[in-house]
Amino acid sequence: MTELETAVATIIDVFHNYAATEGDKYSLTKGELKTLVEKELPGILSSAKEKDGSEELLKDLDENDDNKLDLKNFVVFLASLATLGSKNVPPK
Repeated sequence: MTELETAVATIIDVFHNYAATEGDKYSLTKGELKTLVEKELPGILSSAKEKDGSEELLKDLDENDDNKLDLKNFVVFLASLATLGSKNVPPK
């Protein structure tokens, strides 16, 4: 597998590991998302300019107002978070 393929597979695995903690392994609840972000993305979250950025992103991405994110919306969430913190992450 290429480095990017490995990264995508890892994102999917992490999503399912956290989503499964409260029952529905196909969506993240607000609590599961908070735990995931705190444990898996502490550097990006701390460098994000807007401290409540993840909360706002969840509201924006939660299309049916059920306080959950499916995998598709989680990937959009990650991309949005990455752009919030990308200026502080040096390239390899």
